Amino acid sequence: MTEYVHTPVLLNEVLDLLGPRGHNELLIDCNTGEGGHSYSMMSKYTDLKLIAIDADKDILEIAKQRLQPFADRIYFHCGWSFDFLTDYPSQFKRPDTILFDLGVSFYHYKKSGKGFTFEKDEYLDMRLDTSTGITAAELLARLPERELADLLYNNADERYSRRIASLIVNERQKSTITTTSALANLVARAVPASYRHGPVHPATKTFQALRIATNGELSQLPSILEAALRLIEPGGRLGIISFHSIEDRIVKNFLRTMNKDCICPPNAPICKCGGQRSINILTKKGITPGKDEIERNPPSRSARLRVAEKILERSDND
Repeated sequence: MTEYVHTPVLLNEVLDLLGPRGHNELLIDCNTGEGGHSYSMMSKYTDLKLIAIDADKDILEIAKQRLQPFADRIYFHCGWSFDFLTDYPSQFKRPDTILFDLGVSFYHYKKSGKGFTFEKDEYLDMRLDTSTGITAAELLARLPERELADLLYNNADERYSRRIASLIVNERQKSTITTTSALANLVARAVPASYRHGPVHPATKTFQALRIATNGELSQLPSILEAALRLIEPGGRLGIISFHSIEDRIVKNFLRTMNKDCICPPNAPICKCGGQRSINILTKKGITPGKDEIERNPPSRSARLRVAEKILERSDND
């Protein structure tokens, strides 16, 4: 029997806000992971159809096993959600609901062996899809010092980004930095003692920043959200769970823009978008876990769910 190590966050809220509003609806779970959200959705709503997407083939196989009881209602796709949404197969109806769980599954820290955590000594890969792209170790070896410092700051708000980048560049001239333990030790040496011995491991933000960069998590997020909103049926709902402030800021700003009566550039001489907002925001401040959930599942503490309902179809020229 497969042991599932990831607990889906804000599960009841997802079921309530993103559950079907009619019959024979289609849900796209764009970051299926071990399939926790999808399993609960398919169990509760017995005529719901699902497209389950994940870029990691290994974790998608785990989801397939978990979701086997509903196999006749599910289509699995291994790949990036942006590619699938922008080149949407004509065999499917337009989705009624799209869910993004932007967090990295606990599975990747505990079982993937890809170097997501400093708690194990592993090769610094960090790619969800190991068939393409460059590894975190290659990023560390290639990036100029200033770009590396900017990456740490922009992707994780690492306040000692320049000190960490400087030491990494200095050390890589002596030997390559290819393991999680080597990187964690370098970060600990680079930061002040007060930061090193604080409540959070000093390498936490560095690992986060490298993971985000390796998988293009922030750079592609606005385009993915736009593709999802264009694809979804009017009246359909878009749900996004984010896990850190930079990610949530992108989501919040995107929804705010789509909620405006006019989304033309400020310097546009006339309105070309039609002057009607695209969505209703159903969670004005976002939904965060309650005390009970945080006690049961501590990694949920930083999660925030935002949900919007599409009310207007815009043309490709908008």
